[in-house]
Amino acid sequence: MGEELKQTPLFNYYKENNVKLMDFGGWALPIQFSSIIDEHQSVRTYAGLFDVSHMGEILVKGNDSEAFLNYLLTNDVSKMKNGQAQYNAIVNENGGTIDDLIIFKLDEKGYLVTPNASNSDRVFQWMEKHLTGDVVLENKSEEIGLLALQGPHAERILQKLANNDLSKIKPFHFVQHIELKNLSPVLISRTGYTGEDGFELYLEAGETEKLWHLLLEAGAEEGLQPCGLGARDTLRLEASLSLYGNELSDDISPLQGGIGFAVKTKKEADFIGKAALTAQLKSGVDKKIKGLKLVGKGIARHGYKVFAENGSEIGVVTSGTKSPTLGDSIALALLTTTGSDVGTNVKVEIRNKLVDAVIVQTPFYKRESKNKL
Repeated sequence: MGEELKQTPLFNYYKENNVKLMDFGGWALPIQFSSIIDEHQSVRTYAGLFDVSHMGEILVKGNDSEAFLNYLLTNDVSKMKNGQAQYNAIVNENGGTIDDLIIFKLDEKGYLVTPNASNSDRVFQWMEKHLTGDVVLENKSEEIGLLALQGPHAERILQKLANNDLSKIKPFHFVQHIELKNLSPVLISRTGYTGEDGFELYLEAGETEKLWHLLLEAGAEEGLQPCGLGARDTLRLEASLSLYGNELSDDISPLQGGIGFAVKTKKEADFIGKAALTAQLKSGVDKKIKGLKLVGKGIARHGYKVFAENGSEIGVVTSGTKSPTLGDSIALALLTTTGSDVGTNVKVEIRNKLVDAVIVQTPFYKRESKNKL
């Protein structure tokens, strides 16, 4: 497996510890260490540690870096301050999503762009194709490791290793050059993909395994567990966070895919896809990601069809699971906007049977309340 698939800096650690690896977008990664449900509940209750080194990292530097990114991205990059992170989408001329990503403003002339793993090369090529002005691009994906420490105890655990006061890092902000116990400086960002508080830690690829061990040791008495991609998916789905390839794609715009908050068609700068997205906003999108809760038995999987009560097909499931936190079978689905209001009864085709479901508010889970649907 190791030869055909790309490896993160923890690959040897996985091999030495007999961690089962699977193909995830061309990468050899663990789906679970113990069980998906245990790992999921650990993140909701205590903390979990994820290897997300497969994500991409692209440095954008130069006098015109802000203008360049503002032309490529849907959010308003000009509003960012140093030390701030911003969720964003990069779209084609038709408004279809090339990727969703987070960008970090390192200084007045430098940004770190983090595309999804399977899209890193594509995003880099897109950036090169549209390169203008005084801008230099560097693909640092192979040189940087990335760990995500997520959950209510994340700050307490990480604080054991850091001299900086981590409580001062606000959500979607970061601090560079943090010293953590004999490691090269680490960029620590208060971001994540689980619906919980937590941090993402960017560091030299060669030091990733050292930090992995340091965190597991520091978090042992706090209930920290190593977590695989299985729990990462159930956690993000409960929090209704869109996943590229499921809720977002070349054919699904950010406005349809549930991330319309990252589209600023009124920003001064023109951007690729602005006209198409402005037209979508004006006329209203014909389909949109909605939340489903199954009333009948079964799990709605990606690709399953959704029908209205009258039998007409109204959409397709993009992601589905049995929610470990709520106990309900939940799903996100791309549905026609007419006749798909919250509270509407629908049916999902599961193994040639029509199973009752209802359209519900998203997110399914919010950490403030932890209430059931």
